[in-house]
Amino acid sequence: MKMLNRRSAAMVLIGAAFGLTQAAPAYAQAWPSRPVTMVVPFTAGTTSDVIARSLAQELHQKLGQPFIIENKGGAGGNIGAMNVARANADGYTILFATTGQAATNQLMYKQMEYSPQRDFASVVLVAKAPVIITAKPDAPYSTLKDFIAYAKANPGKATGGFPGNGTLGHITGELLARSAGIDFAKTQYRGSAQILTDLIGNHIDVGMDSLAGYVPSVRENKIKALAIASSQRWSRLPDVPTVAESLPGFEAGVWYAALVPAKTPGDVIAKLNAATNAWLKDPKTQEFLGNLGIQPAGGTPDELKAFTQAEIDKWSPIIKDAKIEF
Repeated sequence: MKMLNRRSAAMVLIGAAFGLTQAAPAYAQAWPSRPVTMVVPFTAGTTSDVIARSLAQELHQKLGQPFIIENKGGAGGNIGAMNVARANADGYTILFATTGQAATNQLMYKQMEYSPQRDFASVVLVAKAPVIITAKPDAPYSTLKDFIAYAKANPGKATGGFPGNGTLGHITGELLARSAGIDFAKTQYRGSAQILTDLIGNHIDVGMDSLAGYVPSVRENKIKALAIASSQRWSRLPDVPTVAESLPGFEAGVWYAALVPAKTPGDVIAKLNAATNAWLKDPKTQEFLGNLGIQPAGGTPDELKAFTQAEIDKWSPIIKDAKIEF
């Protein structure tokens, strides 16, 4: 009887061990083991979309599974961001976010169905697109310092154009007015094209928007470039000073970051971070981004988290004072 019990116990142990070996591959399967979705919260063809597609191709090559771009635009990117916030935290849904979804939208939208700091985990800061301050061709000023002097001498006379209420161009204008102690009229456009047309036609005095779309007109002397709101001068327009050269510490721009649902495993985040940083260091990537007027970033998840909080702290009083809300 004892022998039978020993045999039964042994069979139970063997069976249990067999079950564990059968279950282990499904549990310990390395990420990614199937296609990954990268949500771009804007329409196809936008700068976000172009950068995300290039990064997705690199991740596919480095990590061995397709990274599929899914465009979900609307509500300043909030619709796409909410979609990712509600996704499973398993590494198979990524948000290719901009400043709005990661930081500033929560300061402007009365009702948001997600909280960036609660619902997302930081992966990596991908790139920055500085704001450029441009002027009409016959403006009586050619530098930001001279424009500030003109605006102080003629309060409310100059008109600034922005690519929409609450955009980075708009809140950069508000920050400039506050930092320099100047007042100028503000006109909102639907995108960049009409701003450029009205600058060239001398219908508005200055424009503030992401850099890329204005570079050809600056090079062709159709408009003036007063300053770029980056930490250092841009190599492709080396004669254009930074805003910080007139207003120390001033920096403003759209930035792009990879985020995942909160509680996504740390090893998944580490793999995404390492692959993205490697891509950003590639000279071909740097040339690709440079052609878009964008500066590569990179760094750790903790550095992105700290950077995001600093952006929230910087823009919160500006947005509140300007009463920008939706």
